[in-house]
Amino acid sequence: MLAAAQDHRYADLREGVRAACAPFDSAYWQRIDRERGFPEEFFGALTLAGWLAVMVPKRYGGSGLGLSEASIIVEEINRSGGNAGFCHGQIHAMGTLARNGSEAQKDAWLPRVATGELRLQSLAVTEPDAGTDTTGISTTAVLHKSGAGSYYTINGTKTWISRVRHTEGMLLLARTTPLEQCQRKTEGLSMFMVNVHEAIGQGMSVKPIPNMVNHEVSELQFEGLELPANMLVGKEGQGFAYLLEGMHAERALFSAEAVGDAYWFIDRATAYANQRVVFNRPIGQNQGVQFPLAQAWIEAEAANLMRFRACELYDAGRPCADEANMAKYLAAKAAWEAADACLQTYGGFGFACEYDVERKFRETRLHQITPVSTNMVLAYMAQHVLGMPRAY
Repeated sequence: MLAAAQDHRYADLREGVRAACAPFDSAYWQRIDRERGFPEEFFGALTLAGWLAVMVPKRYGGSGLGLSEASIIVEEINRSGGNAGFCHGQIHAMGTLARNGSEAQKDAWLPRVATGELRLQSLAVTEPDAGTDTTGISTTAVLHKSGAGSYYTINGTKTWISRVRHTEGMLLLARTTPLEQCQRKTEGLSMFMVNVHEAIGQGMSVKPIPNMVNHEVSELQFEGLELPANMLVGKEGQGFAYLLEGMHAERALFSAEAVGDAYWFIDRATAYANQRVVFNRPIGQNQGVQFPLAQAWIEAEAANLMRFRACELYDAGRPCADEANMAKYLAAKAAWEAADACLQTYGGFGFACEYDVERKFRETRLHQITPVSTNMVLAYMAQHVLGMPRAY
C-alpha cells in the first residue's frame, strides 16, 4: 500500500532508508526494548549511510536536504518496525546548530557528528515546574568576565531530557536575564552547547528516569557548571526564537514518525486479518474487523498530507506553526487509533510479546504527549487560528 501523499521524487530516498532498516527486524527491536538498551548497531548503520545528517549543509559533511526528506527518513524507520526516537533528536539538533551556531561551533561539531565520531542527541529545555511553559524555566546562566576568559555559570534542574547517556553534545536553554528585567517572557533566554562528557561530575549530574517505554530520559542537576562564553549559541537572549524555529521542525518530524507507526499497525493488522481463519473464514472478511482498519487508513492518509504541507512550508522558509501543530495532532490521533485497531484485530495474541504489537502500542502512546500534548495543540489552535481568548 502506498500513501496518497507520497511524492515519487522521494522513491529512491525511501528505498535507501528501507534498505538500511531491513537488517533490524522485530527480534532486534524486541531485544533492545527488553534490555532497555540503545540500538548501537542500528544507529551506526543509519549514521554511516548519512541519513542522520540529512539537514546539515554539504560543507559540513551533511546532505544539505530539507525537512521533507528528514521526515521521510523517520517515517520509514517507524514503518519498518523501528523506533526513530533514538535518532530524531540528532536530526533537528544538528539543524538548530547549523542555522544558529558560530562558525567555530559548526566546524567543531557538525562534521564529526555527520561521520558518527560524535553525537548531538539532546536538547535540555523541560524543567520540573516548566514543561510546556518554556518561558517559565528557572535554570540560570550567569556571565562572569575575567582575564583568563569569560564563562557562564549554570545552575538549575532539567527533567525528561532524552538520550543524555548516549551523546557527547547537548543544547541547553537557560535564562541569562532575570524575568523581572524583561519586557516580554520570551526575552532573556539563551541557548548553549554543552559537552556532556566534560560536564558530568564538573557541575552536572545525570539521574535516569525509568519509564513505560524504552525511551531514555534523565533528570539533570546543574550546580555551578562552568561553560566558556564561546559555548553560547547565536546571540544572548535569542534562545527562545531559536527554540521556536526548531519546534516546528520537531513537530513535523514527530508527525512523520506517528504516520510511520500508523502504517506499520495497519500493514500488520491487514496481513494478520487476511490469514487468520476463524469459523472457516478469514477474520478480515468481517466488517467489524474491516471498518476500524479502513478508518485508520483514511486518518493516516489525512495526517500524512498535513505532515507534507508543514514540511513544504518549512523548507520554503514560510510560516508553518499552524500546519506543524495540526500535523502533530492528526498524526498522533491516527497512530493511536491504528494501534488500537491492530491490537483488537490480533485479539489476545496482540498482548503476546512474540507478535511485537504490544511494544509498538506502548511506544505509540507517547505521541499523544510529546513533544507537545494534544491539549496544548488544541489550545494553540483555539487562540491563534480561531481567535479565542488565550487559555494559558
